[in-house]
Amino acid sequence: MTQLSADVAEKLARIELLCLDVDGVLTDGKLYYTSNGEELKAFYTQDGSALKRLQANQVTLAIISGRSSAMVRRRAAELGIVHLYEGSEDKLPALRELSSITGIDVANMAHVGDDIADIALFEAVGCALSVADAHPEVRARADWVASLPGGKGAVRELADAIVLHKNAAARAEHSG
Repeated sequence: MTQLSADVAEKLARIELLCLDVDGVLTDGKLYYTSNGEELKAFYTQDGSALKRLQANQVTLAIISGRSSAMVRRRAAELGIVHLYEGSEDKLPALRELSSITGIDVANMAHVGDDIADIALFEAVGCALSVADAHPEVRARADWVASLPGGKGAVRELADAIVLHKNAAARAEHSG
């Protein structure tokens, strides 16, 4: 794992809710269509297991996506993600509602994004995270950029880092 600054490690340790974009984050960003016009998406299974591990470590999960997709609803259900916002081109109102519903301050939230629409959320949350193949402006505004691309292990990398730093902070708090 990449060595993180103390500031980023502290931000990761404070995360109570991880918000995710879908296309380009949970998927590789490509849209596949069958000859019948059905949309297909591929999700990386190790990202899913890492998200389950986050939930086991008391991190709430949410999805805020600019598009609507039956596949995203299915994947969210498989992962036990109950906070799902689709068709949100302006993602900030969804984030505010999420904070209101969960009672989690945006300062204790992180968002994983890859495109321009995610920048507004980056400016609102306590920790902005990006995938390696994100738009250059998004990478420039992220607190931390994963070494892996979206849909190919970036979420796993970010989730593992969150768990690592949350657990390290908890150990330090109990020992000191």
